[in-house]
Amino acid sequence: MTKKAIVFNIQRFTIHDGPGIRTELFLKGCPLSCRWCGNPESQSGSIVPGVYASKCLGADKCGFCERVCPVPGSLVFKENKLVSIDRTKCINCMECGGQCPADAIKQWGQEMTVDEAMDIILRDEEYYRSSRGGVTVSGGEPLLHSQFVAELFERCHENQIHTCLESTFCTDWRVIERVLPHTDLVITDLKHMDARIHEQHTGISNERILENLKKLSQQGKELIIRIPVIPGVNDHWENIRATCDFIQNELGNRVMLLQLLAFMRLGEEKYASLGRPYPMSGVDLDRNQFQQHIEELAKYFNGRGVKCMVGTTAKEIGE
Repeated sequence: MTKKAIVFNIQRFTIHDGPGIRTELFLKGCPLSCRWCGNPESQSGSIVPGVYASKCLGADKCGFCERVCPVPGSLVFKENKLVSIDRTKCINCMECGGQCPADAIKQWGQEMTVDEAMDIILRDEEYYRSSRGGVTVSGGEPLLHSQFVAELFERCHENQIHTCLESTFCTDWRVIERVLPHTDLVITDLKHMDARIHEQHTGISNERILENLKKLSQQGKELIIRIPVIPGVNDHWENIRATCDFIQNELGNRVMLLQLLAFMRLGEEKYASLGRPYPMSGVDLDRNQFQQHIEELAKYFNGRGVKCMVGTTAKEIGE
């Protein structure tokens, strides 16, 4: 029986998470809650509705959502416009979203089998072959759906399709071992080297993550590490030096590439759709100055023998 997972997005023809042209599946659920997360809809493991109030036609002109909602008072209106959902009442049945003609209510997530995912993946086989691309599974945290990912990657290998796993590795090593046999490339983050600060900004300490990365570095898999460079959080030199020490000493510098990803104000509209405040709203920075700082960080890593680039494009990965 084919495995299932809850997928909240599928991107075809992407070039950012692995080499070549890729199809990328994003799976719901994550043990971390990073303050800078650009995909807050990924954090919950459940299918949930998001509200885009500006699209609402109005209860007086439409009202389909209110008529099908099984829990009175779940939908919150102001001046006849849907503005939010009372999450303490909503049962996430998605009846409202199915009836909304204006897409003012978006369904974040849908259950998908491996067979259904492969139907989408195989549409672009020729592009994977011509570009040396393949399939990437990301999240959220895809290892919360490890059986699904393991079967999907095995099916990809049966079709000679390259596979990439993008994971936090905040899980038991036995879970990771289920997926590794059919994984060609691994991408992961090093968000902060200090366990206390890591927990402060992500909700979870980093001990298990670092231990798993040590084990992973010994598996012979191609490994890309990313640092989401967050101003005032992990961009200071003490943390940068500690990160470089870890890569060199604990991982044996067995890293294909280190990528520095500049903080961007992503996901604000998604937070609003979920009725949540944007955690990074107070961050104000000089973009040019910040970018220059990131270039200096890259120069430091390269100077110490860790291959480092700024960005995530396929061209950079392939070099």
